[in-house]
Amino acid sequence: MRTLAATAIFCVTLGGAGLWMALAGPSAPPPPAVLTLDQPSPGVTAVGLDKFRYMEPLTPVPELPFLDGEGRRVDLSEFKDRLVLLNLWATWCAPCVKEMPALDRLQAQLGGPGFQVVALSVDRGGKDQVQPFYQRTGVKNLALYLDPSSASMQTLKLRGLPTTLLVDQEGRELGRIEGAVEWDSPEVIAFLRKHMGHGGGPNRDSRGGVVKTGG
Repeated sequence: MRTLAATAIFCVTLGGAGLWMALAGPSAPPPPAVLTLDQPSPGVTAVGLDKFRYMEPLTPVPELPFLDGEGRRVDLSEFKDRLVLLNLWATWCAPCVKEMPALDRLQAQLGGPGFQVVALSVDRGGKDQVQPFYQRTGVKNLALYLDPSSASMQTLKLRGLPTTLLVDQEGRELGRIEGAVEWDSPEVIAFLRKHMGHGGGPNRDSRGGVVKTGG
């Protein structure tokens, strides 16, 4: 049986939030160079932006086919010209479940011609597993997007769930966050609005802070 991204999964605690991490083999390629945002100022509630890492250089997201709720084949390229928040998640992932209501509210607030939340489930049960979860938890603004083979995890070189990619209007990955985020917080809304209508860049701190190289 195909294992999830061909890796063993375990749950660890990172910065007070659970994060499902995958064990990478000894031959795994090194992570790409990234730029990291400064830590939030003292007294500011951390909502996850401190975990956002810009990618350098910007490269197109690989071909990423998946299914919609009707079983139709979809590719991420179909969302071109919109800023896309691509969230990979699963119903068995506790941090994923925790942030799903906020993602739903984010789509309700910003979703439209300029922005789209693509919540891509890697549950093996596909629609039969995810649709009841949506109904049970009151998710009504997020469309069903399904990858029951979990192939997207390997394609995107994910280390665990939840992982969220910010993809610009030209289909390039601006950066990613590992772990749960308060997606509908004012800080995150402002961060996303500054990227809507134009491509981002690895040297731009959309919170107005200083961008520094990691390491």
